[in-house]
Amino acid sequence: MNLTAVAAIYRFEMARTFRTLAQSVVSPVLSTSLYFVVFGTAIGSRIDEVEGVSYGAFIVPGLIMLTVLTQSISNASFGIYFPKFIGTVYELLSAPASFLEITAGYVLAAATKALAIGLIILGTAFFFVDLTILHPGWMIAFLVLTCLSFSLLGFIIGIWAKNFEQLQLVPLLVVTPLVFLGGAFYSVSMLPPAWQAISLFNPVVYLVSGFRWSFFGVADVAVGWSIMAIAGFLLACLVAIAWIFRTGWRLRA
Repeated sequence: MNLTAVAAIYRFEMARTFRTLAQSVVSPVLSTSLYFVVFGTAIGSRIDEVEGVSYGAFIVPGLIMLTVLTQSISNASFGIYFPKFIGTVYELLSAPASFLEITAGYVLAAATKALAIGLIILGTAFFFVDLTILHPGWMIAFLVLTCLSFSLLGFIIGIWAKNFEQLQLVPLLVVTPLVFLGGAFYSVSMLPPAWQAISLFNPVVYLVSGFRWSFFGVADVAVGWSIMAIAGFLLACLVAIAWIFRTGWRLRA
């Protein structure tokens, strides 16, 4: 493993974050704070509890997951798309670095940014609701795995995209609706039986459910299924990236 190459890409991507701090950190935190105000205060005042948890606290894992998913994808996709856009990707491909080292540099940087934002939002949540984390170790594990797996997805999207509009296509039209329909603001058990069964085909349900379990000990699906879903998705993304670098799809065209 060429750690020098990984570190160089990682430092470059992290330096870009500090140059656009308002866009990278402040904007998502302010947006999530508005969710707390609207959903936690306005709607929470009309809904006392969900599965024994106050509604304001119940939506915290979903809000964190919504931000982490979108930020992981956006950071990783832009990170690899920009070298394609300006033509420096060919220098990257000719460098003495394997696809694993190139991917690791970009993905670790994107995951670090998303993880930091997720933790900042978690800290912000304590100002709005009374929050207790039953399994902090598992909470961090779910958060890290989610950041890594969706940063890998973002890396794939960045290679696939042909323009800046396509970079936003998947986060806005696919991921965000899946999060809203995946139990981020409600429990899947509140749905009619038919819709509960349909919801199980939504992969985000397993992410939100496992993450919420780490906070409150309640889940819509078994925690083991949540872990398997995240691990399987991460492995599938790695296989897809390996194929992309082996064939040069959308990289050498």
